[in-house]
Amino acid sequence: MANLAIIPARGGSKRIPRKNIKPFLGKPIIAYSIEAALKSNLFEEVMVSTDDEEIAEIALQYGAKVPFLRNDETANDFAVLADVVQEVVSNYKKQNKIFDNICCILPTAPFVKSNKIIEAYKKLTDNNFDSVFPVLEFSFPIQRSLKMNDDKVTMVWSENLNARSQDLEPRYHDSGQFYWLEYTAFSAGKKLFTDNSGAIVISELHAQDIDTETDWKLAEIKYKLMLNDQKCNL
Repeated sequence: MANLAIIPARGGSKRIPRKNIKPFLGKPIIAYSIEAALKSNLFEEVMVSTDDEEIAEIALQYGAKVPFLRNDETANDFAVLADVVQEVVSNYKKQNKIFDNICCILPTAPFVKSNKIIEAYKKLTDNNFDSVFPVLEFSFPIQRSLKMNDDKVTMVWSENLNARSQDLEPRYHDSGQFYWLEYTAFSAGKKLFTDNSGAIVISELHAQDIDTETDWKLAEIKYKLMLNDQKCNL
């Protein structure tokens, strides 16, 4: 099958300036996503979708392709990932290139590993899912969550007030790392998540949202812990 990896990396980042190419433990953070995609050996092409010449240059240095630059509409603050993927697919189609599956890998996901990309791809193809992506279990049961109204705290689901944590069903959230998409299903609905989506579960140690400088520091600490854990298990 022909697979395409898309790494979306626009130049305009507000909360962390130049976030997509900021050094993360010695190299631009986008390099981790590029290297994981290439190491998986699953892709006919690993490309970076960007509107920024410097990002494009760094992407090329680490082995990705940048066959075209992103347009202004998909590079603004309101564009969503599906818009970016659709633009890339359309541009490749003009070149008579059609792919069976697409993997959209975020550029600020240094914890992404090639084995997880492979695991998710196998789940996608074995189960005929529309999409597959990694998820994390919430560290505390969301059934016991609280809300605040005028400084007064109440339970969202009061029926779980006396429930034991171990008796509540686990709940998960998107890790924000990558999304495998079956081409035909995506083309039909332009969605990353459908009623026919699957997931792989990853460890909390292997993921970190990076939206602030504090998040960035936490991610570097967790990444070092992950490396130490891997060395201990060799």
